[in-house]
Amino acid sequence: MRKGLGHLLLRVANVNPRSVTTHSDRVLYRSIGVFILLYFVYATVGGAAFIDASSGYSHPWYQWLVGPLVAIGVVAYDRAVVGRVTISFERLESSDPRHLLRPPTLGLYVGRISLALLFAIVITEPLMLARYRGEIEAHLAQVHSEQLSDLDAGGAVAGYTARLGELRDETAADDTAVRRLVDRAAQKREDARRTYRQALDDSAGRGVTRSPGCPRDGYCYQLVRRSRALDDQAARLERQAAALQRDQRESRAARAGEQSRLAERISDERSANADVVRGDSGFGARTAAMWHLIRSDFWGVGVFYLGIALLLVALDCAAIGLKLVSRGNAYERAEARAARLREHEASLMHEREIHDARTYGEATAKVIADGIEAASHDGRLARAATDRARHVLHDAVVVDPARIERPIPRHRINV
Repeated sequence: MRKGLGHLLLRVANVNPRSVTTHSDRVLYRSIGVFILLYFVYATVGGAAFIDASSGYSHPWYQWLVGPLVAIGVVAYDRAVVGRVTISFERLESSDPRHLLRPPTLGLYVGRISLALLFAIVITEPLMLARYRGEIEAHLAQVHSEQLSDLDAGGAVAGYTARLGELRDETAADDTAVRRLVDRAAQKREDARRTYRQALDDSAGRGVTRSPGCPRDGYCYQLVRRSRALDDQAARLERQAAALQRDQRESRAARAGEQSRLAERISDERSANADVVRGDSGFGARTAAMWHLIRSDFWGVGVFYLGIALLLVALDCAAIGLKLVSRGNAYERAEARAARLREHEASLMHEREIHDARTYGEATAKVIADGIEAASHDGRLARAATDRARHVLHDAVVVDPARIERPIPRHRINV
């Protein structure tokens, strides 16, 4: 028997190499073996990608253990379907080729197609998500930013922010009150300096009176007094501002402490919200992002995505599809003939054994019946002989009563 890669592919396809006698069947089942090997690689990578996506792309080491296990399970199913021949064991004596095979079991193929669709979701989707990871990350970043904005606009952060704004408004109002007094004091001092400069100009003969000197009750003297009065008013306003600040110190300290606590709560809440939003990056969120990209750019991303997905699904169903369309080929007929021949021989042998057992049983029953009959005759002979012996013994032992009544003569006694 020839060995080599072709023989190995036939073994992978789970067919009997001795029954593959035609060139077309060899090409067919070797192709099925190639597709099974390709699917093993695809299922291994897809299973590993699914585990990786489920773990948040942390690349766990055990992903390369789960992938081969999944691939082995599906490949075992494919080999069972491909190597199975639906042989008909009815009309074993018929040589008509139409009686060799039964109609195909559609449940196997429907189950395999359902499994292919399931694997298209479980395995093909993670591969496509890995292919478009950059675009998905960008879309998820935008979505997460919008989610954080919505969380900041409502909920606990909004309440903390509103209260923090109220505290800041109260602080701003206190600052405004103090600043108003300080500004008025500054304005008073500015007016006092300007009035004093006017007095100096007037005393130098450059003022309104054009008269040098600053006589008492003169215009210059009045300007000096006004300047001093403005300075006194400015000092009073500054003292009022200082007193107001002292009065506000306790409330300011309380507001500052509350603002600090609110800022910490807002920071903690935003950190928690960020963790929650970043956690929304699993398989479902990435799938939703993928479909958003497909809808938004169908002729760019969508066509390429669907094309690759259909190609992988076709690879998934290739072996079963070739098996289905090649039903009734020379290999299946050869296997059916051999199996039907073995079954026919077994049926004939079974029928012969039944006939022999029946004949043996009849002969045994006849022998037993004859033996019973002979035994019955022997019993009657034994009973007759017994009766004859009983009579002879009786005659020899038992004495006749008539002879007992007659006395025996004396001379016979003496003799």
